[in-house]
Amino acid sequence: MSAAAAAPRAADLVRWEDADRTARPERLARLRARMVAEGVDAYFGVRPEHMRYLTGFRLDDGEEKVAGHSGQFLVAAEDLVVLADSRYTIKAARQASAARVEPIASDLAVAWSSLVASVGARRIAVEAGFVSYALWERLASAAPDVELVAASGWIERDRVVKEPAELERVAAACGVADRALDSLLPAIRPGVTERELAWQLEVLIRRPGSGAEALAFDVAALFGPEAALPHGAPGDRPIAPGSVLLFDFGAQVAGYRSDMTRTLFVGEPSARDLAVYETVARAQAAAVAVLESVVRGERPVPTGREIDAVARGVIEADGRWAAYGHGLGHGIGLATHEAPSLGRSAASDAPLPSPTVFSVEPGIYLDGEMGVRIEDLVLFDAGGDGRPGRLEQLTNFPRGVLIVG
Repeated sequence: MSAAAAAPRAADLVRWEDADRTARPERLARLRARMVAEGVDAYFGVRPEHMRYLTGFRLDDGEEKVAGHSGQFLVAAEDLVVLADSRYTIKAARQASAARVEPIASDLAVAWSSLVASVGARRIAVEAGFVSYALWERLASAAPDVELVAASGWIERDRVVKEPAELERVAAACGVADRALDSLLPAIRPGVTERELAWQLEVLIRRPGSGAEALAFDVAALFGPEAALPHGAPGDRPIAPGSVLLFDFGAQVAGYRSDMTRTLFVGEPSARDLAVYETVARAQAAAVAVLESVVRGERPVPTGREIDAVARGVIEADGRWAAYGHGLGHGIGLATHEAPSLGRSAASDAPLPSPTVFSVEPGIYLDGEMGVRIEDLVLFDAGGDGRPGRLEQLTNFPRGVLIVG
């Protein structure tokens, strides 16, 4: 296996925490500038990744399901308020030290009027895509003199450009995943089930000393026909020689995530399965080659749609199998799926931002038979402003044909 990023040390965690603390005032300044431009007095945020990015408050693995309104925040021109119920007030005071921690019970609407009055807001942007219609209506009724404005993508567009410490954490998470899959290989043998392999891979990611604090998302281990499900779940199906075994998984390090897919062969592959794999590999290589030409200064920065079209075109030109129905890739960072998008519909018409990280993951899926996807994360920086161009593949587990079992 190629050299993977080293497991983070305690000093790295401290350095990354310091980098975030130093960056937050500028992150907040960019949001406040957007608020002025949009004519709003405050911004109400609810997404866990936005909480961490702007305030420092973070929910541990799985806590978002039970935290209620804790960690949600209100940004005004001169105020930063973090909500916390009694379970989280101490934690919020420690982690969001630059914010005022406002005690909150289970019913936000009860406290809403006094909360918005405390920051002098009459027009508030709300992350509407993540607030239920019922809560929106209750907040509007609780403070009828305050106008709620739907906001979408404000912080996401800021987060798409990654700071150096963010890039380091994504790379470290990729290193955890690389080592975990490499360690799993001896356990792959006929008779072991998808569920057993998924669990063993999860243990390897979470084991002491790995550097991971959590999974990025649940592990997918899919054998044979199940590999044709782009987002399937492992079951009790035992693997047997003569088909593919697809893993889709990632680690989380200091809040930042990785995402990798590898399709392995259990025993010698058939000619058809090998041809499918090689076609997918050529599609991925073609997309990466375009990005390489950009950082060499040989062509302008493409859009996500254009990169998707390059990879899709390789599969379509081959003509034997239909190309993937999903997008070629997605951004990653504090969330597993974030901007930028590389796809036919969701991608922006603007050139790819940089520096950023996104996946390149073409696939071919044959219903009832097999599926192949190869997914890698790439760090893309087109350069400029005295900064040289850079393209680095952060996932380093081998991409070639690999026979196991």
